[in-house]
Amino acid sequence: MPELRTERLVLRSWRDSDRAPWAAMNADPDVREHLGELLTREQSDAVLSGMRADFQERGFGWWALESRATGEFIGRAGLDVVGPDMPFPGVDVGWRLTRSAWGNGYATEAALACLAFAFETLGLQEVIATTTVRNLRSQAVMRRIGMTRNPADDFEDPSVPEGPLRPCVLYRISRADAHGPRTGSPGRPGPG
Repeated sequence: MPELRTERLVLRSWRDSDRAPWAAMNADPDVREHLGELLTREQSDAVLSGMRADFQERGFGWWALESRATGEFIGRAGLDVVGPDMPFPGVDVGWRLTRSAWGNGYATEAALACLAFAFETLGLQEVIATTTVRNLRSQAVMRRIGMTRNPADDFEDPSVPEGPLRPCVLYRISRADAHGPRTGSPGRPGPG
């Protein structure tokens, strides 16, 4: 698994020591607000094992997110193949942070690193991002990283039961748009 480094973050492979903080994130109602039900430790462990396997199989996926300053696990960020049940194909960029890491710009920084990997290493032509209509924080990150939304692309997530988590928005960014003029790109992977 390639490791990405930004000014303040390390996007790295998953360690067994990540299991407890990952499970704590998945048991936090604030973190899960736009994701659905809370997960048990066993469910969280299964998701972590699946993320490891996906990365091994595809060469990309979800990285564990670590603070460079403290070495603390603060969440995940990465790229995922859109599921076959969705009304569109593609590769999705995403992030999920521990509650204590919110409000520091980490999601934006990690997402920019993931986009750089998607376009420069994987050679993708487009990356998408989706979230619930009500998840305004994630939508703000999508706009900050240069993604745009066409309301005609909004959709009902078929994998979610009827309710407030089903209506979703879709944002996109092309390789050309990602490489256009930009100022202050803190998420570009850097050396060491």
